[in-house]
Amino acid sequence: MKTGLFKMMLLLCLTIGLAQLKTLAQSTIVQTKYGKVEGSTEENIRIYRGIPFAAPPVGNLRWRPPQPPASWTGVKKTISFSASPIQTKPVPFLCWSAEFIAPPSPLSEDCLYLNVWTGASSSKEKRPVFVWIYGGGFSSGSAACAIYDGKNYAKKGVVFVSINYRVGALGFMASPELTKEGHGSSGNYGLMDQVAALKWVNENIAAFGGDPSNITIGGQSAGSMSVNALIASPAAAGLFQRAIAESGGLLGEIKPASLAEGEKTGQALQEKLGSTSLNEMRALPADTILSASQGMANLSFSPIRDGIFLPADLEKALTGGKFNQVGFLGGWVLDDAVLIHPSKATPEEFIKIMNETYGKKAEKLLILLPHDSEEQASASLKTMNLIYFGALSPYKLSKYNSKPCYIYEFAHVPAEKPGFPDYGVFHTSEVPYALNTLHLWDRPWKALDLNLEEKMSSYWINFIRSGNPNGPGLVKWEPYRTGFSLEIGDTIQGKNDQYKNILEVLASD
Repeated sequence: MKTGLFKMMLLLCLTIGLAQLKTLAQSTIVQTKYGKVEGSTEENIRIYRGIPFAAPPVGNLRWRPPQPPASWTGVKKTISFSASPIQTKPVPFLCWSAEFIAPPSPLSEDCLYLNVWTGASSSKEKRPVFVWIYGGGFSSGSAACAIYDGKNYAKKGVVFVSINYRVGALGFMASPELTKEGHGSSGNYGLMDQVAALKWVNENIAAFGGDPSNITIGGQSAGSMSVNALIASPAAAGLFQRAIAESGGLLGEIKPASLAEGEKTGQALQEKLGSTSLNEMRALPADTILSASQGMANLSFSPIRDGIFLPADLEKALTGGKFNQVGFLGGWVLDDAVLIHPSKATPEEFIKIMNETYGKKAEKLLILLPHDSEEQASASLKTMNLIYFGALSPYKLSKYNSKPCYIYEFAHVPAEKPGFPDYGVFHTSEVPYALNTLHLWDRPWKALDLNLEEKMSSYWINFIRSGNPNGPGLVKWEPYRTGFSLEIGDTIQGKNDQYKNILEVLASD
């Protein structure tokens, strides 16, 4: 009797266990608007890599706004990253080791895919959503970079999404013919890709346990400039509620070209290719376009103030409040501009640089900046380069934004890597701390680094959840309107009115 009862109980347990395993196996299948996708599971996190959010931008769709992807039947396996956008073969350089670089292959014009990490077990959970946009100077980059992994964010309750977009000439070429075809607009196709990805997220992320009414966009360098562009673009209105911009903007040193300037660059490329029409250029291999554009000195392909996707006058749109008013967190790293600007100057050289760069504002700035010796002039030059590149854009966005804005300066030198040069607090070095991915960056991390990573990523995640970065165990971070900014260094501390006088001069009419 007891033996029979035991067997029955064992059979029941096995049946329940098998049913649970079957449910677990099926749990990675999600129904999207265009068809079912099946991902993989790692540490109870469901991961979907390579979901198409737009049709391949090839052939007749080259240099056109992204189109919806084709629907499919059955279940699409989404377990591997898609190809990265076509670009010069990615290789590590200077401070950017392999963890910061796109995989060397595959590279393709067919690149409009996104990736999702989620810890949600059902579509009813409505977790906050974070959409990450990579950097790379609008000429390179990939959502498949190691340090952009979303697993740790997903473990902490965020649905993490990373997206690809077109770069270089294939993503940002303008021309008179394209302007006519686009009813007054051309260029910005890479930014249009980002909008298409955000529309996909709004339509589909609930199926992954995300809340489409609680979306934060974020990015670094060109990704941060993209965030600025999406804040400014009418095309992105209502697609996100908050924004994080790390080390990059469109309201400081780097300014988008006008439509006329963009068209001139596109015409130069067309002439170099010997093409007489867009149809001829669309018929060329993508590698031919890439090769020709790479050899064009002093000409770049990046966002354009076309008057449609982006305002023709960004400053006027900003001061007039004609931008997407969303919660904002932004900042820079201490050595952001070191690799692109000279760091030493005599007093005479400093005065000349200031006059050439800032015109009528130079007189007021020179009063604020010590420059009696070469040591003083060099220090002041570094400060001005940092402010103009990194601080001015978030300052302006905060000044005219009706929503709470939080400003930071990252000042921590990463743990030294034996045999690798010390680049200080280099551009992009904060990203693994913010995204909780130090474990994917090959360095001998110290307790100080790991503690800083935990705190910084907590600020970011808190902001993504609610628009307020503060939480238990964290130094209180006041909104910038009070003049408060957060220094994230070996220790975390508040600063009041950092660079205030210089920023006020730069932001004045």
